[in-house]
Amino acid sequence: MEHQGGAPPETETSRRVFVKGMAAAVGGFALTSRTVDVFSSAATAAARGAAAPNWADHIGLELCTVRDMAAKDYIGTLEKVAAIGYKEIEPAGGYNNMSPKQFRAELDRLGLKMPSTHSGITVGPPTEVEKMLSGFQIMGIEYTDLGEPRPPGGRGNGPRRAPTTPATPAAERQMREQFIKSMAHGRTVEDVKQEAARYNSYGKIARKFGIKLLVHNHTVEFIPCKDSDQLPYTILLNETDPELVVFQLDIGWASVAGQNPIALFQQHPGRFALWHVKDVACLKCLPPVSEQGARMVEARLVPVGNGEIDYSDIFKYANVAGMKHFAVEQDSAAEWGDSIAAARVSYEHLHATLTASL
Repeated sequence: MEHQGGAPPETETSRRVFVKGMAAAVGGFALTSRTVDVFSSAATAAARGAAAPNWADHIGLELCTVRDMAAKDYIGTLEKVAAIGYKEIEPAGGYNNMSPKQFRAELDRLGLKMPSTHSGITVGPPTEVEKMLSGFQIMGIEYTDLGEPRPPGGRGNGPRRAPTTPATPAAERQMREQFIKSMAHGRTVEDVKQEAARYNSYGKIARKFGIKLLVHNHTVEFIPCKDSDQLPYTILLNETDPELVVFQLDIGWASVAGQNPIALFQQHPGRFALWHVKDVACLKCLPPVSEQGARMVEARLVPVGNGEIDYSDIFKYANVAGMKHFAVEQDSAAEWGDSIAAARVSYEHLHATLTASL
């Protein structure tokens, strides 16, 4: 949900951190009330002017956007993505059966980087996990998701990213319905805390390779736990170790869920190292916020710039969020008849938006 004008007040946490840092920078002199006011004003200015000058030169693409093309010609699709101007990619459907060294060679050839992946590690023996992480290290991956294998007919130990195979409108809708159905029974607070513990546990393994785990959201993370009014997303933020786990805010799905991304950044400063830049049309047309599953199913995803999310405002809070990398994602790009063309529209609009903010 886009910010409704004006400068949202900075959180008390961000104010204290800023003031403490400024005091240290000038030798720890005594802070008068006037000094604190000056620093608070500076904190507000910093929050609103956080878009880095070079964000326009680091636009990434979640390859789920062009999965229909990649399934036919993976390398050719990467070449087209690079030709558009994208500098980073995030895979969600594997690595084209290439070894880490082979994949890294293709990235280098095309001038692409791959800081994060949704074709990540899975719950398993540490030796197997370390082998995967070693390969990720070769490919330059800094952040990975944690997938959990599901038993036959079961849902596994926690939510996973929605499947990425469907490309037609009907298949896309069915995919979302199946994903929501798998989560329909809800989770208890203890379920979510155990999920957070798994992230922390595997994050300790990943740290050996200079890699952190990422938590990605849809809308279901904003459905209250079945035994509490607490949101799973808030529990995950509070229970995961910031040294081991970062959050990849899917701004599109968060907006569909009725959340304000800027408010989330302010409430949990520094936790959102990754963003999915996704746009949504007609947010007011969606079912009530209490019906999160229906909102996800009905959401109309469009190229960035064709929807209602104000990224010119959101990027002003990149520093507050702690954002390091971001990737455009349009799950429904193939519905437009040409997912590469849709990816180009998103790139051109976002590039112009970020350039204009300098």
